[in-house]
Amino acid sequence: MISEATQARFAREVAKFPAEQKQSAVMPILSIVQQEQGWVSPESEQLVADYLGMPVMAVHEVTTFYNMYNQKPVGKFKLNVCTNLPCQLRGGLKALQHLESKLGVHAGETTADGLFTLQPSECQGACADAPVMLVNDRHMCSFMSHDKLDQLIDSLRAAKA
Repeated sequence: MISEATQARFAREVAKFPAEQKQSAVMPILSIVQQEQGWVSPESEQLVADYLGMPVMAVHEVTTFYNMYNQKPVGKFKLNVCTNLPCQLRGGLKALQHLESKLGVHAGETTADGLFTLQPSECQGACADAPVMLVNDRHMCSFMSHDKLDQLIDSLRAAKA
């Protein structure tokens, strides 16, 4: 079930499109679901599909195509490290491996304290700033040397405390 406040947010997004194209609101509505629940569950996909009058598979295709939608619960801080070729040539894979070692998890896993989820990601459109990463799909971090990665992790841990 969704709250009245959430339904109002959904309605504001749908209103941005012609009535016959309300399915175009699927991405912002999935973002709202994720903001409120932390991830997009299969039940949430069904709810969105019902709300927009579209097949649940069509919603699932959107959820699985874009890496910004979490398909399982993630940590408080989701770290997406770009591992596309330009970033790899400039240390992206080494940055990911450094974070795996520092956090004690493999890519795709969440730390035992639930604080960090580490993920490889596709191109983030900042090849000249490589290696790059996104924190919580919002904050771009560039030129991520091992020292900068350590500082970032330490500052996020401190922010949590």
